[in-house]
Amino acid sequence: MQTWNIRAARVARGAALVLLGSTMLAGCFDSSSSSSSSQPPLDTNLFPADGKLEATIRRTEGGVPHIKADNLMSAAFGHGYAQAQDNVCLLAEAIVKARSERAKYFGPGQGNINIINDFSYKAQDILSGANTEYPQLSSESKALIDGFTAGYNRYVLETLPADLPVECREQPWVKEIEPVDLLAHYRIIGQYASGDRFATGLVYMGVPPVTSSEPVMVGSFVEGQADGLDVAAAARKNLENIDTFAETELASNAWGIGSDLTEGGKGALLANPHFPYTGHRRLYQAHLTVPGYLNINGAGLMGTAIPLINFNDHLAWSHTVSTSRRFTWYELELKPGDPLTYIKNGVEKPITSKTFEIEVNMGGPQPVVMKREFWFSEYGPMLAANLANAAFPAWGGTGLVNKKPAAYTYRDANTNTKKLLETWLGMSRASNLEEFKNVFRNCGSTLWVNSTYADDEGNAFYIDSSSVPYLSEAAEAVVAVKRTDAGYNALFEAGITLLDGSKSRDDWVEGQCGGLVPFDKKPMLQRADWVQNSNSSYWATNPDAFLTGYSQMFGDEEAELNPRTRLGIKMLQNPADPGLDASAKPPAGADGKFSARDLIDTIWNNRAWYAEQFMPELKTRCTAVGATPVNVPQRLLPDAPAVSSPGTQSVVAACGVLSGWNGTYDLTSRGAHLFRAFVDIYRSGFEGDLVTQFDPVDPVNTPADPSTTNLGTADDPMLQSLGAAVVLLNHANIALDSQLGDVQYYQPSGGVVAGGDPTNATALSGRIAWHGGDGNVDGAFNAIGVVNNAYAEDTRIPRVVTPAYVGQVGTSKESWVAAGLSANDGEGWLIARGTSWHFGLEFTEQGPEAYGLLSYSQSTDSDSDFFIDQSQRYSMKDARKLLFTEDEIEANLLPNSTITIRN
Repeated sequence: MQTWNIRAARVARGAALVLLGSTMLAGCFDSSSSSSSSQPPLDTNLFPADGKLEATIRRTEGGVPHIKADNLMSAAFGHGYAQAQDNVCLLAEAIVKARSERAKYFGPGQGNINIINDFSYKAQDILSGANTEYPQLSSESKALIDGFTAGYNRYVLETLPADLPVECREQPWVKEIEPVDLLAHYRIIGQYASGDRFATGLVYMGVPPVTSSEPVMVGSFVEGQADGLDVAAAARKNLENIDTFAETELASNAWGIGSDLTEGGKGALLANPHFPYTGHRRLYQAHLTVPGYLNINGAGLMGTAIPLINFNDHLAWSHTVSTSRRFTWYELELKPGDPLTYIKNGVEKPITSKTFEIEVNMGGPQPVVMKREFWFSEYGPMLAANLANAAFPAWGGTGLVNKKPAAYTYRDANTNTKKLLETWLGMSRASNLEEFKNVFRNCGSTLWVNSTYADDEGNAFYIDSSSVPYLSEAAEAVVAVKRTDAGYNALFEAGITLLDGSKSRDDWVEGQCGGLVPFDKKPMLQRADWVQNSNSSYWATNPDAFLTGYSQMFGDEEAELNPRTRLGIKMLQNPADPGLDASAKPPAGADGKFSARDLIDTIWNNRAWYAEQFMPELKTRCTAVGATPVNVPQRLLPDAPAVSSPGTQSVVAACGVLSGWNGTYDLTSRGAHLFRAFVDIYRSGFEGDLVTQFDPVDPVNTPADPSTTNLGTADDPMLQSLGAAVVLLNHANIALDSQLGDVQYYQPSGGVVAGGDPTNATALSGRIAWHGGDGNVDGAFNAIGVVNNAYAEDTRIPRVVTPAYVGQVGTSKESWVAAGLSANDGEGWLIARGTSWHFGLEFTEQGPEAYGLLSYSQSTDSDSDFFIDQSQRYSMKDARKLLFTEDEIEANLLPNSTITIRN
């Protein structure tokens, strides 16, 4: 039996320790005020009657904490403690980031990124906004934030600095935090798909003409520019790498199955987020119980006090990143000759400024203080729009909207996070669909994601529950007309909604939800068969009931679907069809009705859209070309595996391998990696080769059909792409007939303190063979992928990164080839994102039954038993039951894993 072990979780000491005098709790439960008739009675569902927090944490397999407490604040207290046990370094680093203190502790950073981030987050009101928001929070939100903060602090105080994981061992930034620090972290989470993407240079470089963007050193130093740092050049370089603001690099699949298609006639849910395996966007599973008030099992992003993708006794839901827009850019019409005054409705308005200071570790005994002035409109910070997209003029140049001197700024729909926890608590406490909907009727928001839902009454429900700017009908009409202009539409397609700041017409409609689209204008669909989303537009949630007539801010209607969406709908429309492999299990099993097991197996069936779309045709062409070598133009390959122009390559061996491939991305699949290289090169190198164009009447099966030009000859585009794939894999020293599990793997890494040298990061486990395919390249439903980043996502904690082949295969700018295939000899694909917290669930007469895993495991501490245990189970497709009832939990407790913590 597994031994329960978490580094520095001194169970015996922890059970006996009493944390006294917590300053953040003392004011919440002042006994002298409780007797005052002017004070409302204490809600003991939320807060402990005696002011003393207490929670019992029981661990079951996988390290899942089942946290039970008498009130919500105490449950959050236990949750904060458990998360810190497993991920203290990640949580501590997240707070450093939210407080704009990375440069203070980690120095300027590679490319001065810490300086740029710290100043940008100050300009974006991250911590100061949290200070403003905190007093306005609901009692429920305060109970959750205060409790989680107290639990985190409890763990930090009882753990010796020398006992922390190496990534934060003996570091001064691992310390007690305040509730506003946690709320500031939530403000960053809220802006992952909006303002956070502007924090690498877009806000930093938003300065008026003839104004330096370099910081100035102050304090004991002689005031002057931060000579030698050249922060502005680094920020400009960051902006050069921005292709689009429409792509978040976050993805997911979610299905809500209604009574018509389940074995028991109730609802069922498939939850399959595709998130990074490292950093702050990792998900963490916990089961929280407050008897008579709350009972939920699910997972949330690091630091969130309540799980976000959950189920309770009656309902379940998951989230997928939506196609909606969370921000708008405004063109300000400047007063002639005055770059700091703009004109709106004929009235002059000032562009104001604020000066911020940060501390920077420059290697001396104390950090130096640097300051910078930033500029603001009524909408928010000013932007260096011209550095992000060459279509824009520099500040003061001729604008795109009114052809007058202009400057650019933005408004963000997710700057307000007051209702973040309140929204998810309301969803978690709902017992039926109407109560779930009421959360959004009351202006609840899930920030940047859709919600897909199922319940024990057999309902399946979808809603784009994200924060979307509410534009007037007039503004919507103007944007629609402007989109007929190719230049404006190119900006729109790149995620930039450019509005006219000279007219109040383009201001958001404040309405009941403070500038956000209200419930009755959101896309939503309720069905008894199914709803789904895999990050394509809401309009094809179910092709039997297209959703149309909504604001273009939610995404395009009658728009082409991504390959995961096409495959997902195909499996839902044909639940008894196994795909290319006739011997495989169909999505819904032999009876065509989904169960919890069927749904987790569907995630793991590792089918891929492009295999099912192109493999039969490719096999036909392989037969036609026979032993004739195909021509391989150099343009199809990155620079490293150079061939003569034109070069030739036999595809006999490749065709032989693919003839035996069953079309799936399983560990034992031979040919999956070869097809990946082929389809990436084919789709990039011959973008216009399909002859059947997209048809909105049939969005699943179109576009389709490779052209017949040069079919079966040496100049056949499909065969040329296959030949290029052979050249590439030969150069990478990857055998064409390798099993996927031999060349695709997960391997956690680190072992270096945050802010340290990334070249010192090392592997922290052996390679774990990983099934699944790239969602964009392979069109795999079980989507995974490579990450080209030397740091854990959103952090300054180093990780191992492998160099990838890069080449301009198609007409787009330079990009990865073969989905990030390592350029290191024989290495293959190091997976660092994709299927993460995932499960299949069905409501039965006995309650919810669910099976799933957290693919990268619960803990980021390499000494923990919960570091790779679930990763190994994922590799083996060994789902665990998600334990929910008291009998199940008690029967599956890990030895010596139960502790009770108190403040």
